[in-house]
Amino acid sequence: MELLPSDAEKIEVPGATVDFYRYTKDGITYYQFDTSRCGPPEPMVNAMSGLKLIDGPDKKLVMINHKKPMGLLDKIGQNYEIETENLENGNVKLTFGFKEGATSSANLGDTACHG
Repeated sequence: MELLPSDAEKIEVPGATVDFYRYTKDGITYYQFDTSRCGPPEPMVNAMSGLKLIDGPDKKLVMINHKKPMGLLDKIGQNYEIETENLENGNVKLTFGFKEGATSSANLGDTACHG
């Protein structure tokens, strides 16, 4: 997988349809997945599954996708700190982080893709 550190460990994530990996960097645990070759609704389904792992400021979710997932961002954007990076190959890397007072209220059960 693109941008995956050599010490990353494959993990099982309930509800996921792609491989997820876990690694630690600078005291932060990262969960990473790649849906850049997937069509709807897989990016949404996997993001929602992965976001359930982000339960504190010491955990982040990294999503590699073929484009910025606007439907996902419309649903949960206000509940997470989100960094976006355009990659050289045309894909997008999104890093979701815990947002104090907002993340716990995210509706992660609605995986319908509308955008």
